[in-house]
Amino acid sequence: MSDDQRRSSRTAQAGPGAATLQVSVLGSFTLTADGAAVPLGVDARRLVAYLAVHPRPQGRGALAADLWPGVTPVAAGRLLAEAAAAVDVPGLITGIDPVEALALAAHVEVDLTASLGLIRALPEIPPTDEPPTSSLTADILPGWTAAWIAVERERFRQLRLHALEERSLRLAAAGRVDEAVAMAEVAVHAAPSRESARRALVEARLAQGDIAAAVAVYDDYQELLRSSVGGPATSGLDGLFPPSPAWPVLRARRAMPRSAVQLPGLRSVRGASGSTRRLVAGGSVPGTFR
Repeated sequence: MSDDQRRSSRTAQAGPGAATLQVSVLGSFTLTADGAAVPLGVDARRLVAYLAVHPRPQGRGALAADLWPGVTPVAAGRLLAEAAAAVDVPGLITGIDPVEALALAAHVEVDLTASLGLIRALPEIPPTDEPPTSSLTADILPGWTAAWIAVERERFRQLRLHALEERSLRLAAAGRVDEAVAMAEVAVHAAPSRESARRALVEARLAQGDIAAAVAVYDDYQELLRSSVGGPATSGLDGLFPPSPAWPVLRARRAMPRSAVQLPGLRSVRGASGSTRRLVAGGSVPGTFR
């Protein structure tokens, strides 16, 4: 079903003259009606956000316990009823009756729902197409600290990062290397210690023909691992650089940084202090290497 068909379906469900309601939880929370922001109180906003992240109808007892942990069931139930009553937006929530489960109405557009649909569809979208993947760069409600958000945030984070990595690999294989690099860089920025994201970026850089950039990605990751574990670290990225006479194999006991490998047009000069500078094309690259 196309986006236009989905919008037509939602309009039919909402009824003629109904406002177009949209809830965003990626990056920040917003509720709009026909494009205009709708202000909500704190508890009402938390309720709408919870229902946007959990699309199925939510039983009131479990919902109240998640939103107000540590509060007695009776008090949490009263707070939930007050929050639901404070959401004065016709057609936004179903189940307003005190005994019914609560959910956002089917015609309400939720950015998280659309992003999850894109993640499911990406494997079938040809590399030559350009689907809007900007929604895969944001987390669910960053800065919100509730336990129920943390669980869903991490779940979505894993899904979106995997989707970005796989898309990057497919783009690189199709020769669209600049786009592959950009997509892999988004994944690395979101999760610097994630090996699969680094792998996608190294492969994209190699496909681009930029060996120096691929080496830099590798070295940066190795340094991150060394600073994390406090000693030499190995990773699955070693296999991306096949051994050759000009490319020494990394040894498990004492790994050599790949940036130390002599590349064509690059020579090392040792100064009086014992430090080493790398000279390229007649000039020096700032920085010392030990």
